[in-house]
Amino acid sequence: MKECYYAISLPQGLHARPAAKVAQIASSVKSQVTFEKNGRSVSAKNVLSLLSLNIKSGEKVHIMVEGEDEEEAAGMIEEFLCCHPAEKLKNDKVFRIAFFGTKEYDRTFFSQLSHPKGDDTYNSHIHYFEPRLTEETAGLARGYDAVCIFVNDDCSAKAIEILHECGVRLILLRCAGFNNVDLAAAKEYGLTVLRVPAYSPYAVAEHAMAILQAANRRLQRAYTRIRDNDFALSGLVGLDLHNKVAGIVGTGRIGQCMARICKGYGMTVLGWDAYPNQKLADEGLLTYVSFDELLEKSDLISLHAPLVRGEGGTYHIIDATAISKMKDDVMLVNAARGGLIDNAALLEGLKAGKFHAVALDVYEGEEQNVYSDLSGDTLTNDITARLTFYPQVVITSHQAFFTREALQAIATTTMENAYNFSQGLPFGSAEVKLQ
Repeated sequence: MKECYYAISLPQGLHARPAAKVAQIASSVKSQVTFEKNGRSVSAKNVLSLLSLNIKSGEKVHIMVEGEDEEEAAGMIEEFLCCHPAEKLKNDKVFRIAFFGTKEYDRTFFSQLSHPKGDDTYNSHIHYFEPRLTEETAGLARGYDAVCIFVNDDCSAKAIEILHECGVRLILLRCAGFNNVDLAAAKEYGLTVLRVPAYSPYAVAEHAMAILQAANRRLQRAYTRIRDNDFALSGLVGLDLHNKVAGIVGTGRIGQCMARICKGYGMTVLGWDAYPNQKLADEGLLTYVSFDELLEKSDLISLHAPLVRGEGGTYHIIDATAISKMKDDVMLVNAARGGLIDNAALLEGLKAGKFHAVALDVYEGEEQNVYSDLSGDTLTNDITARLTFYPQVVITSHQAFFTREALQAIATTTMENAYNFSQGLPFGSAEVKLQ
């Protein structure tokens, strides 16, 4: 174990912005990183725990690093604490953010990061609105510098026109995808669009496998039966994944994580991507094949591609033709974007008994449902009702991202994006290019 005592020299102590950076460093290593003050220890991987120590300028903290990469990890933490200067704000005007579609877990992370104000802070003020962003609610952003939105917000051309009239200059996406933003309108009205390019690919891939296995082994039915004192096994037969073939559609960060999980199950992994990553093939993780070959040979098909509309895009890449090429009793999981699958074709396939298991964290038409408690209402979403009719289908509410690590990464990256915009700094990979 590596350990040291370090006196925090930052004028405002280990407040939100430096604490977020320490948490990012700690989360990037395998070792456990612990900060201790006055006999209380917390994991440095958790920014909220770090902030709870309330480490002021001049106070000493006991830092302990233990694990297989402890030497490197300790060096990274020490270098940051020793060399991080208190950055002077180029623009000291508080940056005002209108936050749409607010949930309690959003407030938990973002509220902590928006304090304090001044040099080397995010220097921002967040106003939380419960409604999601639509053209009807866009006017709430009047007087704000930026809006912060999520996957179920509707940032249409009309909404962007209203945002522009309200004085908004920046759209902060607290997610990786940007298919719900009219990029042509953003360009026309001069709005910058920044996203979170990566938060936790592990969270999404792990959830994809979790719901796939729930559908495969009929866990939702088994759980319900046990609660009803029914211990019969009829209708619960699953399939081994071992020695099966997994087809990964989209081999970016999340697709790679899913491929490694499938490898761990003892599966042969095939991959398809518009831009293949030869390194993955060279290391033996997967074999790239044509899309048709992947459909024909895979026992499990997992979707991790971005949603791209237009000719040659991925919109409805899983349609009736694609489904007809799949094996009978195929398993299908989608934790990417709902528009990758043609709902009508999927329902026809389910009706015909094509699928052994279908696991959907996303589906086309989910927007009116996700992140809302509609338990007191009649189920009026036709596609949801029809999909949940089939016992081999498991649906979750666009929650694949929903881990503490991912929420922390989303909040810290989004706040850093706002900071970079307000201070005129480069955006890096967070910038969405406007065509």
